[in-house]
Amino acid sequence: MIFTPAVRATAGLGITQIIGWGTTFLMPSVLGRHMERDLALPSEVIYGGITVMFGVGALCSPWVGKSMDRLGARGLMATGSLLYALSLAALSFSQGLASYLLCWAAMGVASTLALNTPASIALAQVAGARARQAIAVLAIVGGLASTVFWPICGVLEPLVGWRGTLLAFAGLHLLVCLPVHLLMLPGRPVATGAAAAPATAAVLSAAESRRAFWLLTIAFSCGAFIFTGFIVHAIGVLRGLGHDPATALLLASLIGPAQVAVRAVELTFGHRYSITSSALFAAAVLPLGLGLAWLAGGNLAIAVACLMAYGVANGLKAVLRATLPLALFGRAQFGTVMGRLALPQGIVSAAAPPVLAAVMANFGTEGVLAICFAMATIAFAATVMLVRTSPAIR
Repeated sequence: MIFTPAVRATAGLGITQIIGWGTTFLMPSVLGRHMERDLALPSEVIYGGITVMFGVGALCSPWVGKSMDRLGARGLMATGSLLYALSLAALSFSQGLASYLLCWAAMGVASTLALNTPASIALAQVAGARARQAIAVLAIVGGLASTVFWPICGVLEPLVGWRGTLLAFAGLHLLVCLPVHLLMLPGRPVATGAAAAPATAAVLSAAESRRAFWLLTIAFSCGAFIFTGFIVHAIGVLRGLGHDPATALLLASLIGPAQVAVRAVELTFGHRYSITSSALFAAAVLPLGLGLAWLAGGNLAIAVACLMAYGVANGLKAVLRATLPLALFGRAQFGTVMGRLALPQGIVSAAAPPVLAAVMANFGTEGVLAICFAMATIAFAATVMLVRTSPAIR
């Protein structure tokens, strides 16, 4: 069992996803202030690199999804690792605005080749009927990226500076991620057959498939806006609700454990209930938590409930974003579907942090919670309509 291709791929991709998230999306949280000082760039530009990465990645995702259906994961994800290494190395030598943002743009291309969505597509191709469990494991492992890489950044920066730290990160992509992708992933998509993941595409008519796709797009994009934007401003929102800085930090720290716990539940018990049940639960708990925070978030118990609801919804979303389309549309065109779904999600993820920052500046905490509640309600309505369109797939 230990040596099956699915287990090897899941273990290997777990390592590469921790490195991928830790060296890019999470890296500015520790190194950002040092980069800001040395490059003489405002913090908005430093963190704007993440927005550029998401935006460029989103534009590339439809093409990458189709390519993974045709070519398999190995070559594309290995290319992504190589591009990550080159981009991080170039970023370590950046001297100003243009070179800084260009490096993040290159990382956007790398991310759409080697981070998150490609990893889910790879597991769907390798794991077959056990893809739901494999993707849940990957989500649990990927959630450890901040736990692993924030301390690494904190140790390396005083020793070699932020530039040396980025060079070390480039080395990780070259010496760890590249070999993993080359050695642990199949060169071509696994042929569908007895081991294939169940597909309900044959059950849905063409019109129902189109309707399901657009409902998924709405639900996932609204969720992406909240999950990407709210987390950046969570501590500020909690302080705006009246909690002191220490309490706000403590409350925000509850999000991580809630995410990991619900992913563990999904991994252990997910085979006992349908994927649509998970989707409905995640979609319902988020507006409930945000609505309570909007009405009475200054109350400590309600704030805890809100953040736990957010963590649970976000934790399930990391799994459902891959397993729900897989169950609805099957494996044959899974990469194409995931690439098309990733385009609006990536654009929304890129826009959410600055949009909510502007809302916070002009309308305060109440405005942020109102917009997030509205988005969560739209996502819930789209999910309900999706479940009514589709059977109770497993």
